[in-house]
Amino acid sequence: MSDRFIVLSGCSGGGKSTLLDELRRRGHATVEEPGRRIVQAELAAGGSALPWLDMAAFARRAIDLALADRARMQDHPGLVFFDRGLIDAACALEAHGGERVLEGLAAAHRYHRKVFLTPPWPEIYAGDAERRHGFDAALEEYERLKQAYPRLGYEKVVLPKVPVEARADFVLARL
Repeated sequence: MSDRFIVLSGCSGGGKSTLLDELRRRGHATVEEPGRRIVQAELAAGGSALPWLDMAAFARRAIDLALADRARMQDHPGLVFFDRGLIDAACALEAHGGERVLEGLAAAHRYHRKVFLTPPWPEIYAGDAERRHGFDAALEEYERLKQAYPRLGYEKVVLPKVPVEARADFVLARL
């Protein structure tokens, strides 16, 4: 387990990336969401490993990228904040591809015992060219993650719906 690797997970469109930016601004190492990076690369290349075309292929790519992110940050001496990561990707693969990978990957590649979840926040949710699913799909994903993390031995900490500076303070105080 790496107590230095902190996961920000939860509802899509709940403010994870904004919180990651604030933590980066405060001098912490951060890793951007694998899914966003994959979507950008696939759109640029005309690929099909996109969540709205082939969710299983997308999730497999996200698992590979999350493993590479962990390896890349292994020697970083301080806290590293991940916008989603391996467990989120494995959850998506199980839900949409039927492959049972979550338990094995989660056991082999642990994060800090506390995982911070952004709750559904419809007032700030917005779709875009890279987030084409609706709020209902975001809620389904949140419910899967909310159940998966505790089942894997993580303590879930639901983030308050407050300005980003206060959210960052909340996360850092709980670590």
